[in-house]
Parts: sequence; C-alpha cells; structure tokens
Amino acid sequence: MAQTEIRPGQSVELLKELHILTRDGKMNQDSRRKLKQVNHLCQFIEPLLAQLREGERALSLVDHGAGKSYLGFILYDLFLKSINDDSHVYSIETRAELVERSRELASRLDFERMSFLHLSVAESISSSLLPDTVDIVTALHACDTATDDAITFALKKKARFIVLVPCCQAEVAATLRRLKGRSLARDVLTEIWRHPIHTREFGSHLTNVLRCLQLEAHGYQLNVTELVGWEHSMKNELIVASYKDLPRENAVRKLSRILQELGIDEMQQRFWLPPTASPTV
Repeated sequence: MAQTEIRPGQSVELLKELHILTRDGKMNQDSRRKLKQVNHLCQFIEPLLAQLREGERALSLVDHGAGKSYLGFILYDLFLKSINDDSHVYSIETRAELVERSRELASRLDFERMSFLHLSVAESISSSLLPDTVDIVTALHACDTATDDAITFALKKKARFIVLVPCCQAEVAATLRRLKGRSLARDVLTEIWRHPIHTREFGSHLTNVLRCLQLEAHGYQLNVTELVGWEHSMKNELIVASYKDLPRENAVRKLSRILQELGIDEMQQRFWLPPTASPTV
C-alpha cells in the first residue's frame, strides 16, 4: 500500500470506495496524483477549519463542481466525522448519476452530515436547499463558468473563506477574441493577445487576476499560490480568500480600469462589485 500518500487517520475503506485504492490496497499513478492533489488541498483548508472551530460552533462547507465528491468525502473523513455537532458538507454537482452514487456511498459509510445536491452552481445561488450563509466555499476545477458562479455564491452567502483551483477561463478569452479587431486599431498592447494561442493563455491569466481583484473588492485577503507541481496538473493555481473586511476602493478601481483599458468593460457584470462600490477610474 502507498502509505506515503495516505494521511494518519484516513479511512482506507473510503479510499477503496472512491477507487483511489484497489480492493487489495494498491494505487496506480493516476490515483496517486489525484489523492496527492486532494490531500494537499486539504492541508490548506485544515487551518481554516481550525479557525472556525475556535468558537466550538458548527460549520458549513459547500463544494462546487464536486464530481465524485472526493474533496467532500475526504474532508469529512479527516476533519468532521469525529465532531459531534451540526457541521455539514454540501456537494453540488450537475451529473445526476454522480450525485446518486455519492448519496449511496455516504449512506454506507454513515456520513450523515453530508448532502449531495443535483444543481448547477448558478442554481445553487438561490436554492432553498442550502443555508443562507456558509463558512467555506470550495471549487476544485469547476468547469465552464462554474468557478465564477462559485465566487458569486460565496459572496452572496457571506462565506468566511473561499478556496478555488480555477478552471475554464474561456469566457474572457472569447471576449478578447471577439473584440480584437477594434482593439488592434486602438492599442499596441493588443499584440499581447493577437495570436490565438496568446489569446487563450493571456485570457486565462487575466481571468484569475480579475477574480482576485473582485474578491479584494469585497473585503477579502488573498493568498495565491500553486497547488501541486506542474507535472500533476496544468490547472494548478490556488486562490485562498479570507474575509477580513479590508478596504475595497483600490481593488474596485483597478478591476474597472483593467476592463476598460483592455476594451472588455462589457464584462463588468461578470465580475460584480459590492453595491456601494464606485468603479470611478
């Protein structure tokens, strides 16, 4: 058994049920990579859980784009299973078969304080199946616009912490591409994203920059780093946001100015700002 990948107290039976370990306790290279990513992410989330538990109150965690709910199951197993209160993990997933499979597994393992909801991230924002406020929001490689919808969910739910491994930054790239002709005639800096491969890469980087400014504009303090080595995943950026009620005006101005300078100010609504924020540049 690959003992170096398994954390102390981690359920071997759970890892087998998640098909990270085979029935005889072995692990292939793909499973080892997946477990390393999830366990490493748990190490970033663990101190956030500890902060929330200082007041010995129940906590809530919502995981968006949960897939097979690896993250939710492992977090519950490592940190919440032994807590005797109303702490709860909600997993949001659009594929009905994965939701049903996760519900069956949670039932077999007696993980009673886990809920698996067949919703898109956008639908979850207004769903009555989720609490009005939550403590932690996570989104690990949530596809399409789901990362941005997860940010909107977290902001509307007044999340204390937001943990993102962003994915699918195509929306900004598509807008840059569509408006490229107009920008080329106006600004030499458009050369940065003139070629299609540069549009894609610059759009990806720009998307995460805008996401960070959006979170800062809502009073969050950010830590932006890499999750694991690039050999494990190309989508490797980790954003951890902690609500500190910090000054917001500077981030608001920067976000609005970037959108304006790049000629994509039509995307202002995607990176929505606090109602009281003034985007004057």
